[in-house]
Amino acid sequence: MKIMDCTLRDGANVVGNGFSPELTRMMIEGLLRSNIRIIEMGNAKGLGATEKGSPAPISDAAYLDLIHPYLDRAEIGMFLNAKRFEADNVAMAADKGISFLRLGADAGDGKTTYDKAAIIKKHGIKVRYSLMKAYLLTPEELAEEAAGLEEHGVDEVTIMDSAGTMHPADAGAYVEALKARIKIPVGFHCHNNLGLSAANALAAAEHGADILDCGLLGMARSAGNMPTELAVALMHQQGKALDVDLYTLLQFEDQELIPAMEKEGYHTPLKPKDLILGYSGAHSSFMKIFKSVAQDCGVDLYRLIVETSKLDRKSPSEELMRQVAAQIKEVR
Repeated sequence: MKIMDCTLRDGANVVGNGFSPELTRMMIEGLLRSNIRIIEMGNAKGLGATEKGSPAPISDAAYLDLIHPYLDRAEIGMFLNAKRFEADNVAMAADKGISFLRLGADAGDGKTTYDKAAIIKKHGIKVRYSLMKAYLLTPEELAEEAAGLEEHGVDEVTIMDSAGTMHPADAGAYVEALKARIKIPVGFHCHNNLGLSAANALAAAEHGADILDCGLLGMARSAGNMPTELAVALMHQQGKALDVDLYTLLQFEDQELIPAMEKEGYHTPLKPKDLILGYSGAHSSFMKIFKSVAQDCGVDLYRLIVETSKLDRKSPSEELMRQVAAQIKEVR
């Protein structure tokens, strides 16, 4: 299971059509420190949207120049709505070393994009593909469309619940149908309009999804995406995506991202401290003692909560917390 972070593309909808260079750089570096290695960024509407009337703070070329120092550390790419496809933009992105383009079209329109995928491939760029509004087709119909895309060189497909209308049974059925029909990786992109993004992500993973799309702090268009930190926590509980450093990710959000986004007027629906309580099974009534021990012993609060809760979730004592803190310091 891989995590694909879309904050710097889909999440940019919370501030307009794109993040500033400063926020872009901050998020890329925070994601890399957390070992998240697939990142979609740029104009929220995709490559070429600025020229079509949806300008971001900087141009596509400027975004690509900004990510250049990071291209040897992660796959970093952009979305490309098939309706805004321009061969010159693809050539420019290729010249600047982009890792991938994610071509997107509504479910049912796949055949109209074969030539566009071919042009991207000719430039040596990985072609990811967004099956937008996937629910417009049945799972079997979507699987057939995905098979056609695979035959025409697409490297990976993503089932996009663009309106956040799917239920877990739907997510599982779509993933299962595609996994049975194609060999290329299958991703799932949740929106939270019915409050089911986490449940849908779990169902998608259970039925074999290879990649989950996410957004830091849940940032995305409309009701938001599956929060990246929540996706990592849930996958860790299942023994998946263990290469991602959850504690580093939460520390980045607490210390850098949340304060920065509060200045932009963004409210974080699920705070890291509340996430870690659910992840560990620790009751919030013990938080004051956990904080005191973590500060006194100089250890990470969230790690202390998790490791202590493995031993006692009912009524952890301060003595136990201090013993666990000492063990954490020894491991460091």
